[in-house]
This record gives sequence, C-alpha cells and structure tokens, in this order.
Amino acid sequence: MLNLVCSSSPILKQREKVVPLAEGRILEVGMGSGINIPYYDPKKVDMVWGLEPSEGMRKKAQKNLKKAPFTVEMIDLPGEEIPLDDNSADTILLTYTLCTIPGWQQALSQMRRVLKPGGRLIFCEHGEAPDENIKKWQNRLNPAWKKIAGGCHINRPIPKYLMESGFKIESMESQYIPSTPKIAGYTYWGVSTIY
Repeated sequence: MLNLVCSSSPILKQREKVVPLAEGRILEVGMGSGINIPYYDPKKVDMVWGLEPSEGMRKKAQKNLKKAPFTVEMIDLPGEEIPLDDNSADTILLTYTLCTIPGWQQALSQMRRVLKPGGRLIFCEHGEAPDENIKKWQNRLNPAWKKIAGGCHINRPIPKYLMESGFKIESMESQYIPSTPKIAGYTYWGVSTIY
C-alpha cells in the first residue's frame, strides 16, 4: 500500500525534482522498492547505498535494482543504524522517509556523521502544514494514521528537525501536493548541508 501511495503521479513529480541533484557516493535512506532509481542522473552517480530495513521492500526493489546503470549496495538496517564510515557519503537522499523513522534524532545524527564536509542532504518529505486548522487535524489523526500507514507521521516539522540535528537549509520549497489529502500532502523539498 505504501509503495502504491509513494508512486502516485504527484509524488513521482516531486521525486523527479530532487533525485537528479544527488551525486557522487550516495546514501539513500529508506530506498523502499527502488522507486527513485530511474530519476538519478547516471553521469553524476559513482554508487548508491540503499538503506532499507523492510525485507519485503528489499525484495520488491530487485526489479528496479537490475535496471540501475550504476552500482547499488543494499543495506538491511534502519536509519538509526548506518554502517558506513564517517565522512563517506557525498550526498544523502531522503524522499518520504523521515516521517516513518521512529528514532529520527538518532537517524539524522547518523546521517550527519557519514556525510562528507561540503556534502549535501537532499530531501523531499511531507509533514506539518502551515495552516492551523490543517495542523490541528494532523495532530488529531496522527495516532491512527501511524497504525494504518506503516508508522508514517503526518505532522512532523521537517525543517525544524533538520536544523535541530545540525543541518543548514540551503534552499527549500514547500506546498500542498495536488491530488493528495491536505492532512498528508504538505511537502517540503530542498538541499541542506552541515553547519
């Protein structure tokens, strides 16, 4: 179900905006079914580490991984446990992932650790809406939403989480994604670096 939602046309358009920005040695946190593979610019990619804790998603990813024109190394651990050396990734890619990581603080700390100085964390995440009425509904519905949507939180303040974890937002845009319920469709996308 999550793969179906995350591959809807409006969400794919968001992926198309951010994934081609990734370059060098890339850590994709929450690779899922490998849905981002076609959006990478192969001329910019040295290799990709695909961090994905779900065995079902890793199996589902095999079809897309076979089509990848670059090396992809799957890692079957959660975002809180990144088994890479310090300063080993040129880019970290987060697409609709931070909403589901239980220990987001630890995960972002790990991402900061493995990102090289001068590297970039590229993100496209849904989260807390700016409108008070929508935000109120997000907070009310979040407990039930988490249960039916694989641990997804619809009310996480993504920019705040990034900044609290030592990332500086270099550029960011946000909007309600068309054809998506407003309570789950407010999306932030952009580029951040380490302070």
